[in-house]
Amino acid sequence: MRVLAIVHQRDAGPGVFAEEIAADGIELRSWHPAEDEPVPADLDGHDAVMVFGGAMHLDQEDRHPWLRGEKETLRGLLRAGMPMLGVCLGSQLLGEAAGARPGRAREPEIGWRVVELAPAARTDPVCGALPERFEAFQWHSYEVPLPEEAVALASSAVCLQAYRVGEAAWGIQFHAEVSAADAARWIDDYRSDEDAVRIGLDPVALAAETEARIAAWNALGRALCGRFLAAVAARAAA
Repeated sequence: MRVLAIVHQRDAGPGVFAEEIAADGIELRSWHPAEDEPVPADLDGHDAVMVFGGAMHLDQEDRHPWLRGEKETLRGLLRAGMPMLGVCLGSQLLGEAAGARPGRAREPEIGWRVVELAPAARTDPVCGALPERFEAFQWHSYEVPLPEEAVALASSAVCLQAYRVGEAAWGIQFHAEVSAADAARWIDDYRSDEDAVRIGLDPVALAAETEARIAAWNALGRALCGRFLAAVAARAAA
């Protein structure tokens, strides 16, 4: 099996998902569109695509013109039925490819926030094993509304947190993939995020809370990734 990771910045990549992928003996390749790397010529030679986060927003095509090409690529992958998992910005990009109109959330979610599963999640192969209520590491100012014909799987007090499009594409708003090192870097660099500054983020308190929670959170993330990979393998075998 081969998985393609679409990485928008180096400290917002596959994180602990890469650990699970390696443990399963799966090949992981990365595409960095923000670094002007061309679209991989062998896209259809992959069994799944993961789309990760980044400090940019999906409506900033004027600042990040490479977004246009990535969006076109994601629309094509979705039409072709490629199994996909989008995280944070990746979830918003996937939702837009499915016809939704992402935009600013009514407030940023930065730090540990409560997420609750929807009833439909109980039978979902990727999200069904999550706790019915859990605190998730978040870092976003935008949200994606539920795409038409998609299934809502989880939400927070602010926005949709997980959904499935068709039978093979999932979006999650929370950062199940984030490693301890990347989370620490984001917190240290919080002043680069104007929304984090505006809401008065306390980096010392968040760093301490994250240090206490991250090991259990990473175990949840690796398990979620494992279930996605198992769903991909089951689909290929059907």
